[in-house]
Amino acid sequence: MKYKKGSRDAGGELNGDGSPEKRGGDDVPPSIHLDITEHPGGAGIGGGLGNGGGGSASFFEPWREQTPGSGSGHGSSGRSGGGHREPPEKRLTLFALRLAVLEKAASGLGKLDFVWATVVLLGGFASSLHITDFWCVTVILVGEGARVFSRSHELEWQHHATQTSTAGGALRSSSRFFRHIIRALADPAAAATGAGAGDAEARARAALFQRQIVAFMKRRAWHAPDVSLLPYTGWVFVSRKIGRLLNWLQVLSAFACVALSVMRLWRHNFGDDGGVKNMRPALLLFYTLALAEASLFLFEKAYWAWKVSVCKLLQQVSDECELGAYGLVSLTRFFYDAYSRCVAGSIFDGIKMDLVSFAEDLILSDFLDEQLIGVRILQQFAASDRSAADTLRKVGTTPRSIERLVEMLNWKRPDEEEVRRCAAEVVSKLAGKRQNALRVSGIPGAIESIMSLLYTGRNAPAPVSAVAERDASPLSAVAERGYDHLPFNLLGLLILKKLARDHDNCGKIGNARGLLAKIIGFTQASPILLRNPHASDSQVRAVKRALQLVKMLVSTTGSTGLALRKDVAEDVFTVSNLRGILQHGHQRRELQKLATDVLTGLALDEHGKKAILATGGVVKQLLSIFVSSEERELGAEAGEALAMLALESDAGCAAILRQRADVMDQLVAALQEQGDSGGDARRLNAARLLRNLCAYSAEKEKQGERLRAATKALPAAVRATMAERDKILEVSVGLTAELCKFIDGERFAAEVRGAGVEERAYVQRLARILRDHKYPEIKVPRMRRFVVQQVIWMMKCSRGDVYVELLKEVGMERLLESVADTTSELECYHVFSGSVGISKHRESFSGIVDYALDLIAGSGGGVPAEE
Repeated sequence: MKYKKGSRDAGGELNGDGSPEKRGGDDVPPSIHLDITEHPGGAGIGGGLGNGGGGSASFFEPWREQTPGSGSGHGSSGRSGGGHREPPEKRLTLFALRLAVLEKAASGLGKLDFVWATVVLLGGFASSLHITDFWCVTVILVGEGARVFSRSHELEWQHHATQTSTAGGALRSSSRFFRHIIRALADPAAAATGAGAGDAEARARAALFQRQIVAFMKRRAWHAPDVSLLPYTGWVFVSRKIGRLLNWLQVLSAFACVALSVMRLWRHNFGDDGGVKNMRPALLLFYTLALAEASLFLFEKAYWAWKVSVCKLLQQVSDECELGAYGLVSLTRFFYDAYSRCVAGSIFDGIKMDLVSFAEDLILSDFLDEQLIGVRILQQFAASDRSAADTLRKVGTTPRSIERLVEMLNWKRPDEEEVRRCAAEVVSKLAGKRQNALRVSGIPGAIESIMSLLYTGRNAPAPVSAVAERDASPLSAVAERGYDHLPFNLLGLLILKKLARDHDNCGKIGNARGLLAKIIGFTQASPILLRNPHASDSQVRAVKRALQLVKMLVSTTGSTGLALRKDVAEDVFTVSNLRGILQHGHQRRELQKLATDVLTGLALDEHGKKAILATGGVVKQLLSIFVSSEERELGAEAGEALAMLALESDAGCAAILRQRADVMDQLVAALQEQGDSGGDARRLNAARLLRNLCAYSAEKEKQGERLRAATKALPAAVRATMAERDKILEVSVGLTAELCKFIDGERFAAEVRGAGVEERAYVQRLARILRDHKYPEIKVPRMRRFVVQQVIWMMKCSRGDVYVELLKEVGMERLLESVADTTSELECYHVFSGSVGISKHRESFSGIVDYALDLIAGSGGGVPAEE
């Protein structure tokens, strides 16, 4: 089914690329030439979901499915508008690299100083050293040696602290002294009044997130920073204190080293009292190395404090990444990971990190706090226009990450609610890309995991409506024991809707046990919900997305679509839910349009027609909308649904004719309307419905007078034949051919003249139509069939001899021969599901053309069976 291009659904996703239809060249015409247009809806389903689809372009003409990569951005790997912008986290990894350079330089000098002192000074001059130099060397050696060789352990303690609720605590405590000094120099007023309002707000936001992940960690495992290392010591020897203690010991050691080195270097006569050769240069080198090493370490701490506390690097990167309240905690953890890699391995190891890979590693963790940090980073990046393309491409090509995200959809504990919601949002973004959608649906159990999002906490078939009626207030959300299910329902429907753009995924959705019933359950909307203009947007959106999804499923092509339409029609709630929306949804036109489109899709098969006709009031509502709707587009779509119900269905025609005594008059009036594109669609479907009623009503004798009333539309049909083109021209010729069955040649001639058209001009117009359509066209597959049928009637009517001469004058015989040589299977079907023909005409087009040739040649022939 073809829908309008470029429309948006509730999730803001473009369903069509708006690409122009391509026409084949006419230089060297093939034996059979088709104008093939690619359908803009991904896999041929769901285009135009935001506005219900175009009523004038649906099942009455076929379309070809797109190949992957030619659709509306599915699977696109191009960068977004901000693709050339530097990722903000690169500033953190560069900062970590520079700190690591300072750290490794200081550690290298410290090790060299330690070796020099132990081997040369204490090993060679221990007995000759002055007592002052001996104790200075000893203190410096012990302090710096302990600092250098315990640095890895101090990093381990601090890094471990950042993995939990104290994230950033070690970072802040390690530079608190320098932070106050630098702040005092940079902004004395701020230093005097303490932390600014911005810092307080940032700390409050970070504290909220910290408390959240602390609650996760305290369930079944120890919260590492709060573990007491020794019994009966309380808070004194908890692990978070140990990390701070080690850090402060290093800072104090560095200050002591600087003080002692400067004090001894200030004296020019150190090492002279012993009278030992080479002692002075040995001490000079030792104190110089110690001073350089400690100075580098203190410079590293000052640089750290400057960037973190004064320049607020972490806050800046968090704002640029748009990570929100949890940004500081997440980025502190990321920074410490990068810094640890630079210190533990090569200094370039840390700059290879990025936040997306970092988040992917965290979601694979076994700890819920790490999973939460990781999935929130992915959720924010996937929602950002600047980073969405790169993020989704990277996550989409990592099978383990996709599997974990899909697995998270099944997590239902209250403390996992946030993780589950963020994972669902990321999966919904992934499903928006064709290749990623195929990867998601290809995971075993993925559809079942997505189906778990549709759980409502109760067994009622219509969760949204049930809540609205129970609470008598549509502003209340579905909640059970504090767990709000409605946001997850919306995300589940959105994911399924995006997956359903692919034909194979539609089959998987239909085969998932119980899923179709859950989706249909969301299409029930109570009168309270539909009539309340202040109803919750979330509840209305749930109904809308369910309708969009059902519409996509019933529009699926091939055998999969046939099975899905049957399954949807067999659900006893489907048509009654749609009827409720048509009856009470006058303030929700978008829901009525979607319900009408679903009915049109169901009417494509016999099972759907029976279900619609067996449900009282549906045909009445459709006819009422078509006749009296103020919105022309909605009325046109209701007309299309009625035309599909009447197509080759005696029961459908009878049900429509029973509803109103003035059905024919209303259809004739709609056919005579003029106006914009909405009016054209209404006229088009009015003509389709009128033609089907005249062609397929089995009670022609009983309804004879009512059907003959349709002949009032003959002048309008003739004028449209002379002036219109494409679809309206096609259906006007077909309608004229059916209306002529109720009149004779003299009446037809009078009607043509009454329409202001000469008979010769009318015949010339028919000939010109065949000349313009030398080959079957996909936009108007029945055009040539209708023209040939009209030509046959004209040659067989009471003025047949007159019309035969006119037809010969315009070269109709030669045109019919050309048509006979270019007939196609395309012209043998009433409607189409994609490129698959459905509801075949009762007689072949080639037989009709041969019969017309026999008539115009004067050789007679049997009368073909009526359609």
